[in-house]
Amino acid sequence: MQSTNLIVEAMLKPETYPDPVNKIELVQTHISFVFITEKYVYKIKKPVNFGFLDFSTLEKRQIYCRKELQLNRRLCPHIYLDVVPINKTDKLHIGGDGETVEYAVKMLRLPQERLMSELLQKNQITEKTIDEIAAIVAKFHSEAQTSPEINTFGGLEIVKTNWVENFAQTQKYIDQTISQTDYNLIQQKITDFMDLNSALFESRIADGRVRDCHGDLYSSNIFVTDPICIFDAIEFNDRFRYSDIASDVAFLAMDLDYQNRNDLSNYFIKQYILYSKDAQLAQMLPFYKCYRAYVRGKVVSFRLDDPNIVVADKRLAVKEASAYFQLAARYAQSL
Repeated sequence: MQSTNLIVEAMLKPETYPDPVNKIELVQTHISFVFITEKYVYKIKKPVNFGFLDFSTLEKRQIYCRKELQLNRRLCPHIYLDVVPINKTDKLHIGGDGETVEYAVKMLRLPQERLMSELLQKNQITEKTIDEIAAIVAKFHSEAQTSPEINTFGGLEIVKTNWVENFAQTQKYIDQTISQTDYNLIQQKITDFMDLNSALFESRIADGRVRDCHGDLYSSNIFVTDPICIFDAIEFNDRFRYSDIASDVAFLAMDLDYQNRNDLSNYFIKQYILYSKDAQLAQMLPFYKCYRAYVRGKVVSFRLDDPNIVVADKRLAVKEASAYFQLAARYAQSL
């Protein structure tokens, strides 16, 4: 972590960058440091290993930077520019001579005020925008890769594996961000749904509805610009991206429910079904909405264990994760 701190310190200095920089903003997630300059954004992966995600070596971080570039160019080709080395001579700098000590994904900066999550807070997302997003996502899914290998990820064996992992990784947060009652309820309802609906999961595969999806499709990953940019697809684990398209749709629908915009959530689902002709989608949505809310609760809970995150932000994380787990329980109740 010491070498990581030195890289973060360097990335906060204008002289590290190849282009003129006056202002640098640092945003952290549980897996990355994001440095936002006037014109470009540089994203560095934290040297972490969560089991489902392994960025523990420089070689792996380079591989996943390149994969992130490739995958996100599917929906945002004009935004994802390059993978750049961070090199060390007498000081750290992006590109040029010296030993490569880190890699960053270089992106064009888009106006932060055009993030869908920001616009939702200001009540500035209209049905017209939701309709455009539904059309983009339906087209993306229709063109996304599928194969016998990808199909296995929509089958019950791997879907069950994902849930077993979720429950195992959140056990430590019982009575911190999720109650024992909700944990037990969700586990029981999800298990029952999978046991009773094996034919439905097989039908989704047969209909070609399991694809190489986005994997992280929610409002914080959508810029409402011209054109609309859906960014930050999951690159670190194919298992989280190869899925029933219903899982992608459910994520944004869940996110809109979470932000008390059930009207927009329902409209998004309606328009997506219109464009995709996926009449069976509605049967899968409560299950995958529960999955998406649960994963968000889990991921936000991980912040409690991150030494880079201050106590005040951890308190906010407890509140946010708890709300996601409560939403997951409501979806589970409807199964």
